[in-house]
Amino acid sequence: MSVHIMVFDSGIGGTTVLEQIQALIPNADYSYFMDNALLPYGAQSQQTIIARLFALLQFIETANLHVDILVIACNTASTSALETIRQHTNIEVVGVVPAIKPACAISNSKHIGLLATPSTIKSSTHSQETQVSLYGSTELVEIAETLFHTQRLNKAKLEKVLSDLAIAEDIDVLVLGCTHFPLLASAISDYYKQQIFLIDSGKAIAKRVESLIALRGFTLTTDKKKPLHYYATAPIGHSQLSVELITLTDQIPHESC
Repeated sequence: MSVHIMVFDSGIGGTTVLEQIQALIPNADYSYFMDNALLPYGAQSQQTIIARLFALLQFIETANLHVDILVIACNTASTSALETIRQHTNIEVVGVVPAIKPACAISNSKHIGLLATPSTIKSSTHSQETQVSLYGSTELVEIAETLFHTQRLNKAKLEKVLSDLAIAEDIDVLVLGCTHFPLLASAISDYYKQQIFLIDSGKAIAKRVESLIALRGFTLTTDKKKPLHYYATAPIGHSQLSVELITLTDQIPHESC
């Protein structure tokens, strides 16, 4: 049986990470789970996010999905619940963190920006040698979701959000600290006339998954892989994806409270 990698996010944003992992590790079985009933996670409390991830683990177990690696492809969920979740499962769990360190390394102005949801912004680390300015938005998540499902970009709304954020003029590297935001990378780059370099964590997460496969001795298939299976907790609008709807029952073990 080939290694089974499940990628999880509050919505469709984690597919930007999924694509990077699939490109690096094509011979694995994949599934994608989106908790879009509570989208966006940036508007949820830490306790709610922890409860949803425990419910996800319960679903994986009761459905006998045999997940080997679970990628929490959501910056907010990773910062809110990753360490707690790891204590309650034997599944290898990989989280995402904003790519602040590599952004600092390539910045010439020594002033970078972190664009993420408000929850991720609150828990972000800072660099001692480079100024890191923080910019939070949940509206960009909604714009990215609409773009994915309808193939239509609300350019006016995007430009209004970016204008209101008022990103400092001397910033030369902008960290996309939400997995939804790479879906908007081209439009964001155009808005800043390609004067700001955009960076995200997708490739780094893919390399981490690759290293875990080697470390744990997971098997990669040489046979025909299973089709990518999508799970969701609520209907996902205009998307043409074939999705299995799942109900997650919130739960938190008493010892983790």
